[in-house]
Amino acid sequence: MLMNDVSYPTERDLEAVARTVTYRPDTRLSEFRSLALSEQSAVFNLLSSRMRQTLIEELNFSESLELLDHLDPQRVHQVLSRMKDRRRRERFIERLKSDRYEKCEYFLAFHPQATLGLVHLNFVYLPDSATIGDSASAIEEHVRQNGKIPTVLVYQAGELLGEVPLGTLVRERNTNKLKNFVKPVRSISYNAPKEKILSLLTDSPNEKIVLLDIDGSILGIVYSSDVADLLEAQPAATLYSFAGVEASERPFDSVGNKVRGRYRWLIINLATCFLVAAVVSFFDDTIHQFVALAILMPLIAGMGGNAATQTLAVMVRGIAIGEVSLKNGYPAVLREVSAGLINGIITGFMVIPVAWMFGIDLWIAVIASVSVIFNLMVAGLFGAVIPLLLRHFGRDPATSSGIFISTATDVLGLLFFLSIATLFLT
Repeated sequence: MLMNDVSYPTERDLEAVARTVTYRPDTRLSEFRSLALSEQSAVFNLLSSRMRQTLIEELNFSESLELLDHLDPQRVHQVLSRMKDRRRRERFIERLKSDRYEKCEYFLAFHPQATLGLVHLNFVYLPDSATIGDSASAIEEHVRQNGKIPTVLVYQAGELLGEVPLGTLVRERNTNKLKNFVKPVRSISYNAPKEKILSLLTDSPNEKIVLLDIDGSILGIVYSSDVADLLEAQPAATLYSFAGVEASERPFDSVGNKVRGRYRWLIINLATCFLVAAVVSFFDDTIHQFVALAILMPLIAGMGGNAATQTLAVMVRGIAIGEVSLKNGYPAVLREVSAGLINGIITGFMVIPVAWMFGIDLWIAVIASVSVIFNLMVAGLFGAVIPLLLRHFGRDPATSSGIFISTATDVLGLLFFLSIATLFLT
């Protein structure tokens, strides 16, 4: 809960500083810099639009960025839209978006399927000295820009104080001040421990939780009802899916339970191993003729498998935070394949001298090098596409992805390697 006994500067104190900032250009920056960040944001909001632009231009980039990061989104939009220096404005936008994304992403790690859509920016942030009439104007402006009626959050000296229910805003006189109607609102820092986040969301059904930055500014609002479905499925289920075991299995379960929970995955894995063996058997004569091929086969399969695991980890993480889906995933897939090509060239060319040092024929080493390049591209393709397809069809993107991806890299990698060897060596 908020609304504690912290002593804040009075409204008159902040107004005095605002007057100094406005009318005393010689001491403007020193006076403003002497304030705490929350006080700076409160004073900044008291200034005229013209003076806000002047102050943002006089502060250095890092100071302005820190100040903008502490303001509410509507105020930031107003300031940046009036900024004349286009390059500086674009730098601010890029840094602010990146910073918010990273912090929200960190917070959303409480569940593997939590997405950025859970963190809402549908709020207005007003000082406790504002009136009901002021809030009506702010709400009207927000609706005009976003088409939604916002939550009204209230601050005192730049620190979150609570919220004013919309019902109160409708009933009370326009001249009444918001500070007389503030209600507590639950809040949590974005970097709070995962257990604390889950506990708060579980203990606060049908409530809003304000997500705070470490400096006390607001990153957004999370509605506990939005994450109810996520909390029904424990995050551990996804971790078990990677391993191919049942989510209910525990370390001290009986041997029988462990066998029942695992044998189906092992049978599927066995079938894929036989598929790889069948591919290899087609080239039995070539392998007998060139034994060095058998020596290099684990290298081809192993490189593909490791690269696919890297791609899978990145894609599952992106899917979990809502960054990528099948609809927008084409650029991500293309980049993974391109990265596979470049990594394949780097590692593939290293195969030639090392294989030659072990006495392997130069042409076989070259074929192995080309095969590594091909298999890392296959790893990038299937490592990106398979989890996207699983997610698209309503499945956990981690479930059985590893088996399908490793099968693809083993089968296609060895098929390519042995086919090229048969074509050029026999």
